[in-house]
Amino acid sequence: MGKTLDFVFDFGSPNAYLSYKALPPILERTGATLNLIPCLLGGIFKTTGNQSPMMAFSEIRGKLEYEQLETRRFIAKHGLTEFSPNPHFPVNTLILMRGAIAAEQEGKLSDYVEAGLKYMWEDGLKMDDPEVYGKAMTDAGFDGQHLLERTQDPEVKAKLLSNTDAAVERGCFGIPTFYVGDEMFFGKDRLGQVEEQLIA
Repeated sequence: MGKTLDFVFDFGSPNAYLSYKALPPILERTGATLNLIPCLLGGIFKTTGNQSPMMAFSEIRGKLEYEQLETRRFIAKHGLTEFSPNPHFPVNTLILMRGAIAAEQEGKLSDYVEAGLKYMWEDGLKMDDPEVYGKAMTDAGFDGQHLLERTQDPEVKAKLLSNTDAAVERGCFGIPTFYVGDEMFFGKDRLGQVEEQLIA
């Protein structure tokens, strides 16, 4: 039986999309099981003092341009041609992430993640708009209004905060972060190391 790959996840990170889309061949080769852990990237940043690359590297000559080059290389390598930068970036993902907790509690997290990623990083929707979110999730086969109502459920709110706090306690400072057992890997460029650990 393969190992479990924990993936600390927030829809707001384009690198979360790219990593997620590149994972299936790795999971197939290793027989690993993917465990998605919905967390708030903003909460992780606030607690750890981290910043988005756009902020952290804004004063470093050539750094953001190089990050963009690496992203283009990653997209080409993995054939992720449907990726498109969201014109509303940065998008507040609180609704999306609470919805992920609700979907997880109802046994629908995998389908929800597929839909959320598509709307965020392929269709470029403004998913922090409740009306846009509700319609998009209904179009994806969910009850969008029900999910919106669940985002106000105290249990859902508490679970998302708990996930986020637990991720920070585990050492997470950004997304995408992966764990194989106690071994932590940060960033989409670490997927090769993730695979090596899964087969070790």
